[in-house]
Amino acid sequence: MAECRKNWKYILGAVLSGVGALTVGILLGHYAIPKDTAGPAAPSWVHSQSQDLDEDLLRDFMNQVEAGNIRENLRILSSKPHIATTDGDKDLVQLLLSRWKDPETGLDSATEAVYEVFLSFPDSERPNSVAVVLENGTHAFFSRQKEENLTTDQADPAVVQPYAAYAPPGNPQGKLVYANQGKLSDYQELVRNGIDLNGTIAITRYGGAGRADKAINGARFGVIGVVVYTDPGDINDKKASAKETYPYSWYLPPSGVERGSYQSQFGDLLTPYYPAKDFTYRIPEDQITGIPPIPTQPIGFEDARTLICNLAGAAANDSWQGSLGCIYNLGPGFQDGGLFPNTSDVQVNVYNQRRIEKSSNVLGLIRGSVEPDRYVLYGNHRDSWVHGAIDPSSGTAVMLEITRILGKMVKEGKWRPRRSIVFGSWGAEEFGLIGSTEYTEEFFSKLQQRSVTYLNVDIAVFANATLRVQGTPPVQSVIFKAAQQVQTPGDNPISVYENWKRHFNRTSSVYGVIPSLGSLGAGSDYAPFVHYLGITSMDIAYTYDRSKTSARIYPAYHTAFDTFDYADKFIDPGFSSHQTVARAAGNILVRLADTLILPLNVTDYGEVLEQMYKAADQEVIVNDLMSHNISLAPLQAAIARFKSAAAGLDQRIASLQEEESPSPLQVRMVNDQLMLLERAFLNPRAFPDKYYYSHIIMASRSSSIATFPGLADAYSSAKELGNWEKVHQHLTIIIQAIENAASILEPVDQ
Repeated sequence: MAECRKNWKYILGAVLSGVGALTVGILLGHYAIPKDTAGPAAPSWVHSQSQDLDEDLLRDFMNQVEAGNIRENLRILSSKPHIATTDGDKDLVQLLLSRWKDPETGLDSATEAVYEVFLSFPDSERPNSVAVVLENGTHAFFSRQKEENLTTDQADPAVVQPYAAYAPPGNPQGKLVYANQGKLSDYQELVRNGIDLNGTIAITRYGGAGRADKAINGARFGVIGVVVYTDPGDINDKKASAKETYPYSWYLPPSGVERGSYQSQFGDLLTPYYPAKDFTYRIPEDQITGIPPIPTQPIGFEDARTLICNLAGAAANDSWQGSLGCIYNLGPGFQDGGLFPNTSDVQVNVYNQRRIEKSSNVLGLIRGSVEPDRYVLYGNHRDSWVHGAIDPSSGTAVMLEITRILGKMVKEGKWRPRRSIVFGSWGAEEFGLIGSTEYTEEFFSKLQQRSVTYLNVDIAVFANATLRVQGTPPVQSVIFKAAQQVQTPGDNPISVYENWKRHFNRTSSVYGVIPSLGSLGAGSDYAPFVHYLGITSMDIAYTYDRSKTSARIYPAYHTAFDTFDYADKFIDPGFSSHQTVARAAGNILVRLADTLILPLNVTDYGEVLEQMYKAADQEVIVNDLMSHNISLAPLQAAIARFKSAAAGLDQRIASLQEEESPSPLQVRMVNDQLMLLERAFLNPRAFPDKYYYSHIIMASRSSSIATFPGLADAYSSAKELGNWEKVHQHLTIIIQAIENAASILEPVDQ
């Protein structure tokens, strides 16, 4: 024991001596080594991770955009018809792959993704038609089977005959009635006028209601067939003669027929929420909703004139009158002494075939240097109804010029974006946004977790007057920044921003008079990205001056006259507007991919939420709600919390931007908050009767009240049917979403 105690004394002494020596060393080191009052230098890798957007490179990009290149792209893209899955479409798949794999100007990679999708085509052996049938069974009239050959383009054997995609086959025959735009209220008006719609054929004009809805609504009242036409009063500024229309102007010729997909959903109809692969379960065809239950066929307005101008019955009211050069009567049947005997019927002959075909998306990638797992998405569909020079080839022509320049920069080692850029050429969009929807279904989790934004340029140029942008609120600031840097075409250029503000503007409670950013519906491939995945999205185009034309859309839309010649002569001579869109869209794309802190402004969402709240906070609405023990006070409080959280995030971003080398972790945290905000507004149970619609701010609404769509529709329904529980439910959904959105923006330690 004595020996052990002795050993412990030695051990303890040694330990104490070591501790003392270490303490002296620390003290000497602390006081003897000179100090850098600015603190230790950040590692070199921090600087490399904190590189911000190079404005000189951005200007270089814009200077390289060539109008002549875009024009040549469009000439090639629209040289022949390319309806989805046909040879023309397949040729463009190979064109895109070859461009994006080019060793000098290509991207890092390009791939083809194939889906097996449910489409609808006319029978080439039995053309669809609308006929007048005499009492003895003979035919006194047939509508045109194809548009008039005004240029060589219409004579191409690949031009698909006019038809209503997804309309069922059949040959219904009955007395003709004029049903205006085929809205539910239009059919109700006919019934109020004492017209029995059972067994009738309705002729309707485009506009007012969706294509499929014209037939769906009519079938509810006993209508057995529908004819659809484009009225020159809606698209031609009332011009209807052959000498006033294409090829003499941009207006639709009398034989022009607008084709289209007659479905009110989007995505492959047999595989909702699943990618249309060979292994995928497909629902039975009789379970498809949102397509015409009765035969439907579009015709040109020269044929519509023959039918409508001979109708019997009372004159339609003024708001139903059009520009066919006659009084529009309601029917039913034809007038005595007219072109057809009063006993004549109209027959709708449809021989459409539905089948599964292979359709391709083409995907191109520029890999990010710092954040390769963050995707900036840019897309445009490829397929068209005929030649599709404007819809969609104007967008594809712009996309190919943007990828040529960016690809060249990457190949030459001059640039690589911070984040990955994914380019998508979507297939079968015209049939209902199919390619883009299947892509979002197949890669749902990856895209929702990694996607920063989606930028859509479908029809790049409707006309050459001004920019038009639709988007979710956070993109407003980056779009404005780009628009201020791009000049308008012409001899006296001003910024695209100022020109835009002249044509479409609003008064903001925050900024004063600014260009008006439209909201996103479901008219193009942005729809699945924003409504289904909750990805911050935008759609960019150049359009016409609304003070100079009342056209519903560019007049040759979805017809055999949407050709390169039409675009070159009447839409954008010189292609300077295409060049402007390419510069603006490319500027936005590079900013989103390369700016250190994402250029998304979440405070702009607060202004939109406040506007929607004020639309609901009206005396009549508030009194109705209070009488059913429903209060808007929690909604107001949620919006106040959101605005406070957004302002706080703005302050944290400003502090980071002041730092010479901000912490990469802090930058990533802030960027994730900006990226994920849009997801907070998703609720997949908010609209159970609407496929894919889950964004409680951007969803469609049928009510005229410009507030939150679920609340607006529930309130309008409750006023009619008394279901106030639904109002309370939707108010809860909105409050919860806004509270969740606020929590996304608040500091992560809260």
